[in-house]
Amino acid sequence: MKQEIIKSELEVNDNKIKVITINNKEFISLTDLARYANPEEPKIPIQTWMRNKDVIAYLGLWEQLNNEDFKGHEFTTFENLAGKNSFYMSPQKWIKETNAIGIISKSGNNGGTYARSDIALEFASWLSPEFKLYVIQEFERLKRNESYQYKIDWSANRMLAKTNYRIHTDSIKQNIVPKLTDKQKKYVYAEEADVLNVALFGMTAKEWKEKNPNLKGNIRDYTDLKHLLILCNLENTNAELINDNIPQKERLIKLNNSAIRQMKVLENDKTIKELETLNKNLIETK
Repeated sequence: MKQEIIKSELEVNDNKIKVITINNKEFISLTDLARYANPEEPKIPIQTWMRNKDVIAYLGLWEQLNNEDFKGHEFTTFENLAGKNSFYMSPQKWIKETNAIGIISKSGNNGGTYARSDIALEFASWLSPEFKLYVIQEFERLKRNESYQYKIDWSANRMLAKTNYRIHTDSIKQNIVPKLTDKQKKYVYAEEADVLNVALFGMTAKEWKEKNPNLKGNIRDYTDLKHLLILCNLENTNAELINDNIPQKERLIKLNNSAIRQMKVLENDKTIKELETLNKNLIETK
C-alpha cells in the first residue's frame, strides 16, 4: 500500500529543517540538521556521527525495541567494529545491512536522510546541546500547531470506517452503485462485511481479491471518499436492521437501494468535492 506523507518544516536559528510524517510516524531531516555543522557537505557530519560506537549501540537498541525485522547479527558485527579507525558507516549501509526502519534515506534532488524524532534529537545533541534545545522547542511548537494537528487528525480519521482506506486511486472507478443481480439477492453471505461489500460494490471481498491478485489489502482499501461515506452510513443502517430482526436477504436489498440513492445525492455534492480537494492538498502520496 502506498505510504501517506505529511510535510512540515521547522525553523531553528535561520535553519530550515524538514519534518515528514509517514503514517503518523514523524521523521526529522538529519540532512537539514547536519547543515548546522557543514552547510556544504551535510552527509559528512552524519557519517562521522554514525562511526561512533555509542551511536551504533543506540541505533541498534532503538531498532530492537521498535523493529521486529531488525537483523541483530549484522548489528552485532557493526557494534564490534564501531569506533575503530577503519570503521565506516552511512545511513544507506545501515538500512541495507540491518533492515533498519528508524532512519530512511533517499538520493537525488528531492532526497535526503531522515530519522525518527528521538534518533534525530540524539544527532542534534551530538552536533550541539544548545542546538538540540532549540530543535526540541520548535518541534514541540510544531506539534502544538493547529494546522499541523489538523493534518494529522485528517490523516488519522479520514478513513471513516476506521480502516486505512486509500483515497484517489485508480482501482475503483465506478461512479454509481451496481444493482444487485437476482442471484445476489438470493445468496446468503457468511460475513456481514460482505453484505455491505455486495450492497455497495457489487462483489464480495473474495471476488474482488480474485480480480485483483496483485493488490494488497481489500476492496475498502482502494475506494474513494464518496464510497467511504456511504459505507459508514450503511454500517449504521445495517446495525439497525439487524436489531429489527430483518432477514439478511431483505437487508441486502434495502442496503443496495440506500447506497444507490446516496450515490446520486453525493455525485455532485459541493462539500464532497471540497473535501476531496482538501485531502489532495493535505496528503501527498508516494
